[in-house]
Amino acid sequence: MKILVCVSNVPDTTTKITFTNNNTELNTAGISYILNPYDEIALSRAVELTENDNGTVTVINIGEINTEPTIRKTLAIGANDAIRVNAKPRDAYFVAQQIAAVAKANNYDIILTGRESIDYNGSQVASMVGEFLDIPSINSVKKMDVNGNTAVLEREIEGGKEVVTVNFPFVASATEGMAEWKIPNMRGIMGARSKPLQVIEAVEVPINTNYISYEQPKPRGQVNLVDNAEPQKLVDLLHNEAKVF
Repeated sequence: MKILVCVSNVPDTTTKITFTNNNTELNTAGISYILNPYDEIALSRAVELTENDNGTVTVINIGEINTEPTIRKTLAIGANDAIRVNAKPRDAYFVAQQIAAVAKANNYDIILTGRESIDYNGSQVASMVGEFLDIPSINSVKKMDVNGNTAVLEREIEGGKEVVTVNFPFVASATEGMAEWKIPNMRGIMGARSKPLQVIEAVEVPINTNYISYEQPKPRGQVNLVDNAEPQKLVDLLHNEAKVF
């Protein structure tokens, strides 16, 4: 079983985000980067499925050289090898095209992504990869079991859950519940240094997205506290200021 896990290098959630160059570029000064948490869930499940020489896990990242510490972490967690597509991940379409190009050349049985990256929250890449490869894609998977060349996937839907049975190859995006995050141990960290990390150039993809500018969310407004003995005052505020009715 060959599994390809797609990972993103994202700003830590505690990082303060600012912009530069007239709000047209992210200010990377002082930003700490981490492995995207949803991708880490996907990686953890892939490592579990391939334990005891039951297969291999390859990690792919579309990014420049600064992403390599994050890639090395994936190798320490348990991936067998890694591929870095040497390019800035300009949008989901570009990223999905790079993943699909690598997948076509290597015939993976399962391609896993996170549900979304925590910087753009687009939830687009898994579906795009499935479309480009003309294979099934299943989003927001909470549980995945494999038996031979068939997988049983479970995902939440409104009012319940959906169970999907699919044959190899397929794409799935992982969310909470598929696996527990794995903490690299010292043996894994030391071994990651010698695991293969291949750097390849990006395939050409048309530019479909142009970012004009970025802006910060508006600060939260002031909270009006109303005494429970003044219900009419609350009604007036909702009607005249909040305009809810």
